[in-house]
Amino acid sequence: MTAAAKELDLSVLPPEYRAAFEAQAARVAELEETNQRQEHLIAELHHALYGKKSEKLNGDDRQLAFEDLEVALAEVEEKKSEQVPGDKKPKRKRVAKRNRGNLPEGLPRIEQVIEPDSLECPCGCGLMHRIGEDRNERLDIVPAQCRVIVTVRPKYACRACTDGITQAPTPPWLIEGGLPTEGAIAHVLVSKYADHLPLYRQSQILARSGVDIDRSTLADWVGVAAFHLRPVVDRLAEHLKTSTKLFMDETTAPVLDPGRGRTKTGFLWALARDDRSWGGDDPPGVVYFYAPGRHGEHAETFLTGFNGTLQIDGYPGYNRLTKPSRKGGDPVIVAHCWAHARRKLKEIFDRDGSEIAAEGLRRIAEIYAVEKDIRGTSNGQRLSARRARSAPLVAAFGDWLQAQRLRISAKSRLGEKLAYIHRHWDGLQTFLTDGRVEIDSNSVENLVRPIALNRKNALFAGHDEGGRAWGRIASLIETCKVNGVEPFAYLKSTLEAIAAGHPKTRIDDLLPWNFQSSS
Repeated sequence: MTAAAKELDLSVLPPEYRAAFEAQAARVAELEETNQRQEHLIAELHHALYGKKSEKLNGDDRQLAFEDLEVALAEVEEKKSEQVPGDKKPKRKRVAKRNRGNLPEGLPRIEQVIEPDSLECPCGCGLMHRIGEDRNERLDIVPAQCRVIVTVRPKYACRACTDGITQAPTPPWLIEGGLPTEGAIAHVLVSKYADHLPLYRQSQILARSGVDIDRSTLADWVGVAAFHLRPVVDRLAEHLKTSTKLFMDETTAPVLDPGRGRTKTGFLWALARDDRSWGGDDPPGVVYFYAPGRHGEHAETFLTGFNGTLQIDGYPGYNRLTKPSRKGGDPVIVAHCWAHARRKLKEIFDRDGSEIAAEGLRRIAEIYAVEKDIRGTSNGQRLSARRARSAPLVAAFGDWLQAQRLRISAKSRLGEKLAYIHRHWDGLQTFLTDGRVEIDSNSVENLVRPIALNRKNALFAGHDEGGRAWGRIASLIETCKVNGVEPFAYLKSTLEAIAAGHPKTRIDDLLPWNFQSSS
């Protein structure tokens, strides 16, 4: 009951009125409590969206926080709508309107026509005639349904002779005599490598539909697909390496080591191209190479045939690529990542509150501000702006860096971070001389993130070959995604084409950015 209600003397009211008043007051109090909770949730959601982001919280964790806050907010709004009696219910207002979703024209429409109980005019004039209609569209989702494709091949024989039987040949299938269609295989691939569902969970999901397929059988399908898709991935890698500017990064890929009964640390190396920021003609793409270690020789092998500028982090294993003795090509030009330099100073600032680190962060922010202004402009425009605006800022940062290194002990935490920036100083300036080069390697880091998600859900690959299959399928799926291609449709179509004997001379037709949907 509200404070105002408590101040009233209800004893003078008849019992029925008093009860009604108390019930109404209780509803008002409950509504006030609900409003307070709603305001609190809105404030938290606003803070999560627009407040200072902690670098200790990764993107996945922040998304979980957003989701849970929005779920709670929707629950509160629904409760409010139920608390308001009768026809006084307000129109619902959703706070998070950033993405209301859409219903594409290509989705099938099932119309439900709802007619009035009677078309008789209340005045007795006869039947009413139709003058229009209201239409509302809602999204309906039907859970994935398993179905069986029955292929029937009639046999024909002559009644007059016994010379032979005519029958159509068996259509080409990726797995001859096997259970799955190419669409079923594509679904398993997308579920595992795009939606991060391990095969044993997919087996459990199928079992709920009455389809008992063992995880090992699904693994066999994935292995067959990975084998047949290898030429496409190899061609994708060749296409990327014809570029003169690429990104590269690596991430761990735990692999089971049967001999020791535990996992060992393998690595997936991501080689990526993304020239969209300056309007380049080549489509974006990424290839993941698996290696059992992180030695620089693996990067050297994967980059055989590439000559140009490589955007990387500060990992020393890449140093061998810059030497005249490099195998597989000319010495590469290295562009180091300012985001990594910033991260080093941010670690010190968050831990110690260092004024020197704060000053370094402020100077780096000024350089990034220029990049924000020129984002989306051409190669030449970016280069001109950087020479005029960024170069003086970078030069001033370099002078500041050397001055601080003379003041700070090289063995201190801050001294170590400043030494890191100093070691990579030449590579940090590469973006000033080439408008195609980015200020950081965030593009490839974003492409590595799905690998981390799959690692989190699947835990590890079963063996080195499993790591290679992982990288191969992920290469096609992520390249589809950055080109706006639906991965399932692409993989289904590509596997069908391979099964039908697609000529190797036209392998480029099967690259993700060349895919044309039939719908």
